[in-house]
Parts: sequence; structure tokens; C-alpha cells
Amino acid sequence: MKRFLNLVVYILAIHVSALLVAGLFRLVLFISSYHQLTSEALSDKTLSMLAFVHGVWFDNVIGCYILLLPLVVAVVCGVCNYYGKALFRFFTIFFSVFYGLVYLISASDIPYFAYFFKHINSSIFEWFGYAGTTAGMILGESAYYLSIGLFLLLLGGFVAWLIYLARYFHHRSLTISAPFPYWKRGGAVLIGACLIGLCIFGIRGRTGYNPIKVSAAYFCQDAFLNQLGVSPTFNLLTSVMDDMRPENKYLHLMDEQEAITKAQALLNRPGEANVSPLAVYRHPSMTDSVQRHRPNVVLIMMESMSCKFMKHFGQSETLTPFLDSLYTRSISFRNFYSAGIHTNHGLYATLYSFPAMMKRNLMKGSVIPRYSGLPTVLKENGYYNLFFMTHEGQYDNMNAFFRTNGYDEVFSQENYPADKVVNSFGVQDDFLYDYAIPVLNQRAATGQPFFATLLSISNHPPYVIPPFFHPKTSEPETQIVEYADWALRQFFEEARKQPWFDNTIFVLEGDHGKLVGDAECELPESYNHIPLMIYSSRIQPEEKTTFGGQVDIQPTILGLLNIDYLQNNFGVDLLKEERPCMFYTADNMVVGRNDTLLYLYNYETQQELTYHIGNGKLNAVPMDDSFLPLKEYSFSMLQSAEFLVKHGKTLNSIPFTQQ
Repeated sequence: MKRFLNLVVYILAIHVSALLVAGLFRLVLFISSYHQLTSEALSDKTLSMLAFVHGVWFDNVIGCYILLLPLVVAVVCGVCNYYGKALFRFFTIFFSVFYGLVYLISASDIPYFAYFFKHINSSIFEWFGYAGTTAGMILGESAYYLSIGLFLLLLGGFVAWLIYLARYFHHRSLTISAPFPYWKRGGAVLIGACLIGLCIFGIRGRTGYNPIKVSAAYFCQDAFLNQLGVSPTFNLLTSVMDDMRPENKYLHLMDEQEAITKAQALLNRPGEANVSPLAVYRHPSMTDSVQRHRPNVVLIMMESMSCKFMKHFGQSETLTPFLDSLYTRSISFRNFYSAGIHTNHGLYATLYSFPAMMKRNLMKGSVIPRYSGLPTVLKENGYYNLFFMTHEGQYDNMNAFFRTNGYDEVFSQENYPADKVVNSFGVQDDFLYDYAIPVLNQRAATGQPFFATLLSISNHPPYVIPPFFHPKTSEPETQIVEYADWALRQFFEEARKQPWFDNTIFVLEGDHGKLVGDAECELPESYNHIPLMIYSSRIQPEEKTTFGGQVDIQPTILGLLNIDYLQNNFGVDLLKEERPCMFYTADNMVVGRNDTLLYLYNYETQQELTYHIGNGKLNAVPMDDSFLPLKEYSFSMLQSAEFLVKHGKTLNSIPFTQQ
């Protein structure tokens, strides 16, 4: 047993040593990019320490991947009572090769990060097609010499240390008596199984329902420190895996240039040569503003809130009395649609005015995508931005994505008491709203306007009806809607007591809908038909019947706020412009609709489904030329969005950077 434990200590010593060397690479990255630290990070040294703690966490994930096979080999050799020189030589070569790759990536990451302000990722493989140019770039830039020298120095030292450890522990194994009875071998198997289990847990990186993602490293408002904790190797591997996912393949509906030309005409966008072909400057008139003093903005995205739940849209039962009453007291929209059928689609479209691209989650990725949108424009105009969610911060990469794209603070399950977490999606709506009120009070007390986004979750299975709430209906699917509506009422009643209420614009919408009643076609309208209400005590109520979608919320709100900005997205101001129709997607389906026609296109099968709309009913009809404008509108918008995303044209002319 002692010889086996000696072997285990040897392997663990290598693991700890490897983490220390990885930490040295991170320290060099920290020193080389020290100038990127904000004044807050410079004054609070604990933030930098936490970044390094996150770094050990991520490095350990990669280390556990490498450690897994040696642990298995050690257990097998331990059971066989074999501790020959060949075994130690194998470990030396194995760890030298794999950590050599890890350290090569870490060394390469230092100049890469200095240039791109992001970790090395799968885009480097595009350079392999230009080997001569790439080699010339590396050999011709002195900054790379330092990284190459650092790599050779640390790798050489690490390999020398591995050789020393192998000799030392092999010699120790020879001094330990060889007898190893079978009953002790069972103990070795048990110890080995525990170590392998811990190693697998280390690979997973956390105890939550999702394994560790890049988002877990984002913990503060300093963009550099948020990225410092990420292992370059972890970042590279996850970005490669992201690229391999079928849902992340580029969309091909029509010729890109044709799509751009059509989108420019349909949206009346001249384009800005230095920004994108769809960019346009917006200069609102002061007389159109809600008031000269900048109001706060509170955006509430209601989980799975289909219009079909509201009496105003034909629901027979009283499920949403508060929303129905608020609808009549707001600027409300009768023909409003979600961008997709998943929460990430709703957030992406609402906040950054880009349409959902089928099933893809464009907020994910080890390389955090960057967009100009409602949060960034408001931040540039003096707003303090807060995001409140019920679940874990790394779900759908939200924490990293929103901190990168305009939000100052993100509140998630990690901020709430553990006893308030009711299921895998975190806390319930009423707790989220109660938690937000004092935070908003603190922000209002500073005198700085705020933009707060609250994402509810309770109307998502598994449904949890709190014991203190007594619904009137009998089915869980409707009871939870009653509860969600009740929680909203409680939030508004409490907010109304606060001094900032009268100087706040409240925007309420569904993140997407859900199936309500029977499916009338291949994609039931209830999945995407959602309510939108813009409420303020200083806004005149009105119902708008023209078509709109989540991509339109940003320009509509910025128009109300009278903010001058460069718009580079697909939204229109619904209070000043009109859409002839609306388009949206649902995983494999593209949809275009107006008052009388519904066009559906299955992207995977290339099947077209067409319907006439009359008296709220659908009548299937053959495809004809009358549907071509809907097809052209939908395809050109989506393909143009794909073009802007693919070519990195998602920012304004002056890229937004978090300060």
C-alpha cells in the first residue's frame, strides 16, 4: 500500500507543480496588460486576487483532463504491484507533452491578448492556411520573442522538475518493502476510484447542473480581470467545440449582397461605410421626448408569457388581471412577436436588436460576442445598468455576455440565499422583485439614471406554486401564470411607493410564448405572439395595431428617451415607423406574417407552408406570388443579420468598452 500511496503522491505533486507554472503564465499576462485595469481594480487589490483564484479554478479543469489517464494507469499498476522505471518514464513523457501544449497555448495567448483583448480561440486555425504569412508575422515581431523565450524557459524548467520527481519517487518506491497482499489491493482500488471520481468532478468544475463555462470567470466590472481568470487552453478548446456544434453553422437563405440591398430598401437605411451597410444616425427632436430629465428604464421580461394567456387577447379564464389592467394604461402593442422561442433569443433581440438565428444561441461562446445595443447606448449616456435573473449567472452565458455588453452589475442565483432557491432555475419571481427594489433604491439615491432588466422564470417548468399563493384555477399550467401575474402586481405596488417611480419608464414583454390551446399550424402563433407594454405615469395610453417585434424595443425606447445615437441593427421605432409585416424564427422554422398571409419555411427540409388568415383562422393554400414579399422580407433580414455577425459589424463606429 505504501508504494501505491507513494505513486499517488508523485502524480499529485506533478499536478500541483503544473498549476504553479500555469499561474506564472497568468502572472506574466497580468503584468503585461496591467495598464488595462480600471481605477476601481487598482484601488481594490482583492479583485486581482480573485481573478487569480478563478485562474487556478480553470487551470485545474484542464489539469484534471490531463490527470485522468495517469490516475487510471496508476491504479492498474498499483493493483498489479508494478512500479518499474518504465512507468515513471511514461509519466514524465506524458505530462511533458500535454503540459507542453498547454504552456505553448498560454505563451501564445500573451501577445494575442495584448492585440485583441481576448483570449486565443478557434479563429487562430484560419491562420494555418497562411503559414508563410503567419510565420513571418511571428518572427518579425519582437513581442513574440519574449513569449517564445518564456515558453522555452518555463517548459524546460518544468520538464527538468518532472525528471527529478520521477527519479526521486522511483527511488523511494525501491526502498519500500514489496509485499502487497490482495486485501490491501482492494484498498488501493478504493482509493484510486475516489481519486478518479474527484478528477472527473474537477473536469466538470462545479456542483451546479451545468459544467463550468467561461462565464464563471466573470465576477466584477473590470473587463480585463474578468478574462484573466480564464485558462487560454480552456478557452481554445471550448471555442473549437462551439464551432463544431451544428446549430452554430452559418445560415444560408439567399445571396448575402442581395439580402443587404433588399434590407437597406425595406428598412430605409443608407448605411455607414465605416460601420455597416445598415447603420444610420438617429437625431430625435426634443419635442418628442417624454421629458427633458432622463427617466429611469425598467425592462421586465416575463417567462413564456404568450398573449393567449390574457383576456385582452381572448383568454376565457382570468389569469392575468394585472397585465390586462396595465395593458389599457400603457402604450400597448397588439401585433407584437418574439424573435424566437427561447429566452436567449428574446434577450438578444430585445437588448441588441438583432433577430434570432434559428436555434443558435448567439450569446454563447468562449469568445464573448460584442454588440452595441440598448445597454451600451444608455451607458454611454450616463445610465447605470443592472441585470437581475433568477438562476445561475453562467446559464446561457448571461453573466459574461451582459458584463461584456453594457451592464455594470449582474445579480443571479449566486447572490441570493440558498434557502430561496426552489428548483434548477433558482428563485421565484416574487423574491426576485423584492430583491430588486432596495437595489434600485440605492441606485436612485445616487442621482444617476438607471436601466434595470429583470428576467422572470416561474412560468417555466418545473412549476413551483408558493404555499402562500392561492390560485383560482386547477391546472398547474394556469396556476403558475396567475402567480406570475400576482408577483408582477406586488412589484408594481412596491415600486409605486418609491420616489423614483414617477420618473421611470416600465417596459413589460414576454421573452417568448408557449403553446396555449390547440396547435393551428406547424408553428402555433402562441409561441411567438407576446404582449408589449410601455408604461409611465407620464405617458398617454394608446394601443398600436401595426406589426412589431423584440428587435424594435431598443429604437423605440431610445426614441422615447430622446437619445441621439448611431443605430446599427434591425429595429424600427414603433412610435414613428411602421413595419409592413413581421418575421421571426423557431429553431428550424422561418416565419413571415401580415394581416392576411402566413408564410413558414422549414430550413432543414426547405419546405414552404402557406396560409391565408381570416377571422383569426388559418386556411392552408398553395404557395403563390402573394407570399413572395413575406419570404423576401424574412430572408433578407435574417441573411443580412448573419452577414453583420459573421463579419464583426455588430458595434457602432466607436467600439464600446467597459470602464
